[in-house]
Amino acid sequence: MKWSLLLPVTAALLAGPAQAQTAKPASPPPPPTNLACGVLKAETSKTGSTSNWTVSGPAGKNTETGVLKSGPRFECLEGAVLTVEFTSTAGHSFFDAYFPDGTNIGYGRQQIDRRGGRVILPIQAKGRIAAPYRTAFDYHCKLTMPADPITPAMRAECAF
Repeated sequence: MKWSLLLPVTAALLAGPAQAQTAKPASPPPPPTNLACGVLKAETSKTGSTSNWTVSGPAGKNTETGVLKSGPRFECLEGAVLTVEFTSTAGHSFFDAYFPDGTNIGYGRQQIDRRGGRVILPIQAKGRIAAPYRTAFDYHCKLTMPADPITPAMRAECAF
């Protein structure tokens, strides 16, 4: 066989029909590095593998540092309550809520649920939150502890 005939046939086979390329799905936007929530403000930065974040408000500044698997993720609830969630490299997840009155509460993530876009805290947290900010959350009754019992009256306010 002559090479002059084989070359055009081989080139035609290799070229073939052009294949359409599918676009990669867009990745979600990165979480905000700064967030203002009423009188509260959160900022984060990263140096190498270390994350640094600060929450500022009427009670002053609270600064945290850690090597994280994910986060910190900031969210503003009802325009007044600032939440911060993060997961350590060991896999432990944490949730903190900062309030305009200068108080804050924190839980391990396994004690927090989310349903229908709402954060659901243990019912025991409700008494630790100032009345104007209690409606920012729903509450569950699955965290029973002898030192912090759930009364029948409290149980009536639980989403589950």
